[in-house]
Amino acid sequence: MLLLHIVHTLNPDRGGPSESVRMFVLAHQRAGNQVEVATLDDPASGYESLVNCQVHPFGPGRSNYGFSPRLEQWLEANYTRFDGVVVNGVWQFHGVAARRVLAGRKPYAVFAHGMLDPYFKRRYPLKHLKKLVYWILQEHRNLNHAQAVCFTSEEEKRIAGGGFPFQRFRRVVVPYGTIGPSGEKDEVKTAFLKEFPALTDRPYLLYLSRIHPKKGCDLLIEAFARAAPSDFQLVVAGPDEVGWRPELESQAARLRLTERVHWTGMLRGSAKWGAFYGAEAFILPSHQENFGIAVADALACGLIPLISDKINIAPDVSGDGAGIMEPDTLDGTRRLIERFLAMSRTERDVMRKRGLACYQRRYALANAVQEVYRALGLQ
Repeated sequence: MLLLHIVHTLNPDRGGPSESVRMFVLAHQRAGNQVEVATLDDPASGYESLVNCQVHPFGPGRSNYGFSPRLEQWLEANYTRFDGVVVNGVWQFHGVAARRVLAGRKPYAVFAHGMLDPYFKRRYPLKHLKKLVYWILQEHRNLNHAQAVCFTSEEEKRIAGGGFPFQRFRRVVVPYGTIGPSGEKDEVKTAFLKEFPALTDRPYLLYLSRIHPKKGCDLLIEAFARAAPSDFQLVVAGPDEVGWRPELESQAARLRLTERVHWTGMLRGSAKWGAFYGAEAFILPSHQENFGIAVADALACGLIPLISDKINIAPDVSGDGAGIMEPDTLDGTRRLIERFLAMSRTERDVMRKRGLACYQRRYALANAVQEVYRALGLQ
């Protein structure tokens, strides 16, 4: 089959949708299919080099909305080449372009990527009013005309779209997961420590995600100060999307953690997998997470995830005995660390083995590819 993924951007700093597309491209190819990607990136951005397939950039679009008539024109001229189309994300022009061209002519599925979570209504009530107007004018039609709207967990599927009318779309769960680690374990650990030698022979907790208020980074730093032993380090790996890092660094300084918190920026390739393999545990006290690709990455590396109950896959991970779950509060984050530290070596080994089994059963991306085909009606 020849499949098309449409996404606003392949910029890795933008988190979930771009990472999902990159992984799905590889998973589709491993399954013996071909895939192309259409984006609203500037052709000069170079992001197309991040995926091993043909990329069609039609930006830069006007504003963050990404209005670009060239994308719609290209879809009109090319949609017949594809067996199915996957639209990644909502609230932007590429969803409108897909619906205008594809509805009734070619099956397309939409991945919501957590963008319909009621968290955003509570956290940003004024933005919700704007979205409500846009929903009435455009978005409900984009989703209702899709073959399916894909959610990455039963919890996301259950809560998505609260407060928005005219919902007639078919909901399916596609727990997409991750490809898993690449490279030999000791080699990638060495690659990571070569970049960050201050962590050599020092135990650390790993946070790997965007630096953003919804991720609970401030709770993590405070809880780390209260619960972690003095020899433990905290690695904060990820792009500073909204310029929050200076405030967090000041918080760490007030708590006398400056020498113990290590800011690595975004990690890729061997350095990323080396960070996972070298950590004592992975921690993510997020206030909202429709899936949490990094959680699946941690499980794939045999690393115990310490996660909040606002990560939609957390109940499954905890229920499998593959990780530790607590509320997304300061006390909850502190307990994540304390519960992990209280575990014996045998208990940790058992949880790691359960984590690998959980990954293989639930979150290996090869499993999700077949679910995408079913969502598109191609199987």
